[in-house]
This record gives sequence, C-alpha cells and structure tokens, in this order.
Amino acid sequence: MSGSSTVKRDYPDILAGGVMIGLGALGLWAGRDLQFGSAAMMGAGFLPDVICGMLIAIGGYVLIKALGKAYEPFDESNFKPLIILIVAIAGFAFMSETLGFVVSTIWLLVIGSLADQESRWREIAISTVLLTIFGALVFIYGLGVQMPILPF
Repeated sequence: MSGSSTVKRDYPDILAGGVMIGLGALGLWAGRDLQFGSAAMMGAGFLPDVICGMLIAIGGYVLIKALGKAYEPFDESNFKPLIILIVAIAGFAFMSETLGFVVSTIWLLVIGSLADQESRWREIAISTVLLTIFGALVFIYGLGVQMPILPF
C-alpha cells in the first residue's frame, strides 16, 4: 500500500486526558445525590462538583492538545518519584483517622519530598512545620474538617 502513512499520536497525553475526564465524570456521578447549593450557601456537593468540573475541563484541554500534536518519544522513565508520591499520599489517607492530622501531614510532606533528589533536609523541615501549622489552622480549625489533630 503506497501512499499510506500511519499517524503516530501522543498516546500518553491522550490517555492522561481521558483518565482526567473519566475521573471527573465518575466524581460527578458519585456525588449526584449531594445538594449543590450556591456560592453563598454551598451545599455538600458544591466543592466536589466544581473540582470534578475543573478536572473534566483540564482533561478535555489535555486531550485536545494531544490529538493535535505528533508523538514525542521519551527516554527512560523513572518511576521512583511516582511510587514515592503514591506511598506518601496513601500513608496520609490511612494514617489520618488514627494518628491525626499533624502526624499524617508530616508523613505526607517528608516522604513526598523524597521524590525530589535535590531536596535539602533543612528546607524540608522548615516547610513541613509551616505547612502543617497552616493546614491545621485552615482545615481543622477554619473549615472544621472532622479529623483528629493529634493521635492522643
């Protein structure tokens, strides 16, 4: 077959856009029974719906951009940072109920910082202390998130 050319697509970006759209749609479907409310009187479904809508919009943008560009091969993939971030986030999710916000946030920030090879321990310590205090003030005290602050 002469004259036939195969168009190589940017499949990783197409997949990423599709996954974002799918997750956003799944979130909207999962929260379909929650009351949306308004910006002045937010219901339980307001924030999840807005975030899922933004996820769908960003996914659509990534997908459209991916369909318009040619495939770009990339060299060797380094999965270590991805695995470290998954462990950090999963640890936060599993520890937050029993060990509280402070301990689980310290875990998240310290373990998550290991994904960057250029991290310095002094910077990690300072940012962990500041972000943990800021997070506790905003989420636990300001927004009233129902999570223990400490394990005791």
